[in-house]
Amino acid sequence: MSFGKNLQYLRQLSKNMTQEALAEKLNVSRQTISKWEMDAANPEMDKALEICRIFIFNCSLDNLFREEMDERSDAYSNLRVEEVAGFCYIEHTVISTDSESDAISRMYKIAKENGIENPRVIGWDFPNLSQEQVNVFNMHGYTAALILPKGLKLEGMNVKEQSAHKYVAIHIDRPFDNPFVTIPGAYHTLFDFMRTNGLERVDNGVIPCFETDGESMDVYIACK
Repeated sequence: MSFGKNLQYLRQLSKNMTQEALAEKLNVSRQTISKWEMDAANPEMDKALEICRIFIFNCSLDNLFREEMDERSDAYSNLRVEEVAGFCYIEHTVISTDSESDAISRMYKIAKENGIENPRVIGWDFPNLSQEQVNVFNMHGYTAALILPKGLKLEGMNVKEQSAHKYVAIHIDRPFDNPFVTIPGAYHTLFDFMRTNGLERVDNGVIPCFETDGESMDVYIACK
């Protein structure tokens, strides 16, 4: 556990707050902040409580001194707020033991059949499974969506439309090297970022969260 690394992490989440800006808020010198972040010294209790108040959406004394708050790895980059342009899409949900691959494969097959070059496929977990499906049959649910090029008409398919909306997003290199750690860690980092910056999650009217497909991945969570 490192108080210094935790403090750096909180600054980065707070729109990359500088050491100088944090020092001004705490009425200490920048050198003091630097010493704290190098674990050369710890703040006294009144300053530690003040740090918690500054980072109120994300931080307690236990967080600061007893946890490893920075769970991000070198695989993460480009943490950001992004306005995602509106788009039309078709989606396909699969419940199976390999639902993600099955759903994504279906989208790429449709893209190929319709001459769509360099198709963009996104996806998200489908949560509406029974306990028997999950625990007995080891099934999972996943929805994959194919973003349609402008002007393309697909006969006989339910085309949905999403208007432009704000998302928080993060890029992951090599997401499948350790997917059960890296991908949940990306969501954890995004939720930390949202709490620290006072952003609220949006669940209605837009796709609430999604991942892009490929060797690298971007994870998006709708916010306001």
